Amino acid sequence: MALVTYAARDRVGHLEVNRPEASNAFDLPTAQAFDVAVGQAAADAADGTIGAVLVTGAGPRFCAGGDVQSFVAADDRPAYLEELAIALDAALQKLAGLEVPVVACVQGAAAGAGLSLMLSCDVSVAAESTRFVTAYSGIGLTPDCGLSYLLPRAVGQTRALELLLTGRRLTAVEALDWGLVTEVREDADVRSRAEQLARELASGPSFALGQAKRLTRSGWETTRAEIGREEGRVIAQAVVHPDAEARITAFVNR
Repeated sequence: MALVTYAARDRVGHLEVNRPEASNAFDLPTAQAFDVAVGQAAADAADGTIGAVLVTGAGPRFCAGGDVQSFVAADDRPAYLEELAIALDAALQKLAGLEVPVVACVQGAAAGAGLSLMLSCDVSVAAESTRFVTAYSGIGLTPDCGLSYLLPRAVGQTRALELLLTGRRLTAVEALDWGLVTEVREDADVRSRAEQLARELASGPSFALGQAKRLTRSGWETTRAEIGREEGRVIAQAVVHPDAEARITAFVNR
């Protein structure tokens, strides 16, 4: 059984973590398989095969983070955990850097690095029964896979520290209110809604959407002046892109 599956269908890249018996927790082989799958998605995005990616977790839970059993079984726990954290983080950065929008379909639970996985996607649809927790402090560990970077940017520093230090669990409604997820749906509808959203994004102006996410995500690491110049450069490219030309013509002739 593949630890991570990937397939391109109807211009959407379907990427699924496939360890339902372990709540889709990441051990090293799963992190490596995930990196390969993201690479396949990147290649499909680059050649225009897909216009969006849908990230899912098989079974009742989205992702429980790191596989604690694999930590315990390792001969050298520090070396194993560092290798796992770095490998998975690299794959998540690659996911966030894809040139197309990425949708997360979140159900059951998102914990630890599962939150990093979700926050590395661009929009997220959560089932109303989902619970969100950082989980690290419960077993005496610290954040990994970029969570100490991503979480405060999603919910603010004060709320991020509360989640990391107290182990508070958020409901889906609270997560929506905090800006941690994009929308909440009934459990029975969450998968179909996430798939619908991915298809809608895939049918949109691929260049414009991809550049919009790149500009937004890169804005944290650049100055206001630099991002303004980059926006000017990119919009000049976009205005002569076939996607824009057709839409602009339709707009002025409406």
